[in-house]
Amino acid sequence: MDHRVRKSWAVSLGVIVAFGTALLGARAQNTPQAASAGAPKTAAQQFKNVQVLKDVPADQLIPAMQFITASLGVDCDYCHVEHAFEKDDKKPKVTARKMMEMMLTINSENFDNQREVTCYTCHQGGSKPVSVPVISAVEKAPEMMAGMTMNATGSPTAESLLDDYLKAAGGADALKRITSRVAHGTVTAFGDQHMAVDIYAKAPDKRVSVMHMKDGESVTAYNGTVGWLSVPGRVHLMNAQESFGAKMDADFAFPADVKALYPKWETKPGEKIDGHDTWLVMGRKDGEPPLRLYLDQKSGLLLRLIRYIDSPLGYNPTQIDYADYRAANGVKIPYRWTVARPGNRFTIQVEQLQQNVAVDDAKFVPPPPPPPPPSAAAH
Repeated sequence: MDHRVRKSWAVSLGVIVAFGTALLGARAQNTPQAASAGAPKTAAQQFKNVQVLKDVPADQLIPAMQFITASLGVDCDYCHVEHAFEKDDKKPKVTARKMMEMMLTINSENFDNQREVTCYTCHQGGSKPVSVPVISAVEKAPEMMAGMTMNATGSPTAESLLDDYLKAAGGADALKRITSRVAHGTVTAFGDQHMAVDIYAKAPDKRVSVMHMKDGESVTAYNGTVGWLSVPGRVHLMNAQESFGAKMDADFAFPADVKALYPKWETKPGEKIDGHDTWLVMGRKDGEPPLRLYLDQKSGLLLRLIRYIDSPLGYNPTQIDYADYRAANGVKIPYRWTVARPGNRFTIQVEQLQQNVAVDDAKFVPPPPPPPPPSAAAH
């Protein structure tokens, strides 16, 4: 597949700012898995020659592979043969299996099967782990000292900060009065390439983004029930975790609804973002990845959101930075957001925006999956 088309999966996923596995999903040798009434397939049932993660759900295998690429700073073809992912011709693939088995054993024998050690623990973005400590140009304060300073700093309650965020965004009543949104703008990605993007949304939680590329349209959508991504000839149906992120981004009343998403919230001083002091408000739910919200200490608006997709090997992070807030029909909306994941980053700038206009429901109908290639049908 053309390298530009492969990367468009990552960009199209971020246009709706859904968390994703699309980059790797586009390169997998299997056709997209549609929802079925039967029991979910395991990785070994859906993919060829899976040996270590064979018993995990099939829709968790691609996030696991994405975690490996992020941890090692490599692409799929570092371990896999292009168009023949099942082959074991490359040594790094054999080594990766041994490393996964080692990691699982360490966590089993030392951490009660809790995922304390991951690929990133040793690799930290490099294909070969660094075994000698690096001398930093800047002296760092010990983590214990940093933690003591943080604990000694008084912080507002998470509830009050989320209330301030809702007020800064316009308030619950103003948010409810917005029934639709149509935006046109530009995506900047792949260095400094620019592509037009159209975004259509309807309350309470429907949204579709269309990125216009040289090779065709890249679509990312969520219709209130299911999310999907598509480029010419390929369709990826979102799994439950991806859909959760897509629903969050499509929620017209997110500032009003976010407090109910997690039962536990805590507050810490956040890092400075573009010169703005922030509060970090973190949502937690047992057994699920956390949500991190960085709220401007002065305006109360959301400047950064970090969320994670869990995988059998570790968390895959997505960071979204919001800027250029403008008032529109009584609510504050970011006209620019930057989506960053390990290995890629891109920015969407809205140039035209209309609200409470007609949006055709046909835009939110998922496309049928493409037919399997002849070689796949033969199996």
